[in-house]
Amino acid sequence: KRALYLDIRSVKFYNLDDLNGLKKFKLLSSYLEAKQLELAEAAKVQGVEIADVFNARQLTNIGTFRIYVTEYLKKHSKIHKEMTCMVRQLPVTATGIPLEIYCFSNDQNWVNYDGIQADIFDHLYAIAPQFGLRLFQHPSGYDWNQSV
Repeated sequence: KRALYLDIRSVKFYNLDDLNGLKKFKLLSSYLEAKQLELAEAAKVQGVEIADVFNARQLTNIGTFRIYVTEYLKKHSKIHKEMTCMVRQLPVTATGIPLEIYCFSNDQNWVNYDGIQADIFDHLYAIAPQFGLRLFQHPSGYDWNQSV
């Protein structure tokens, strides 16, 4: 049970170009196909254009990332398949939006478990920007230097 904290200012709706770029993720292909059909049907029922971000339901980067993380964990060889595995948003805090990962390793050796957890979070830290998401961290000297 551990969380990533996402910068709320990086949450956005996806446009068609964004969605086409996500097709490279095999873990998301069936989800994206089903979701795009669902959203197209909902827009039709509402009588709005699917690209109408004010009136039509839209996919978001945070929701799509949550699905990606869920699918990644389901396919991970070191995650226990018979125990609870979920990825959920917790209430927003001053340090961002917590995206909690709750799952169990199939290896209870403490050293191995710690390595498995680190490998999973290494991957999630590195892949989050591909979804247009920024992880939250308090500003550092580097951040101040970049703003000049």
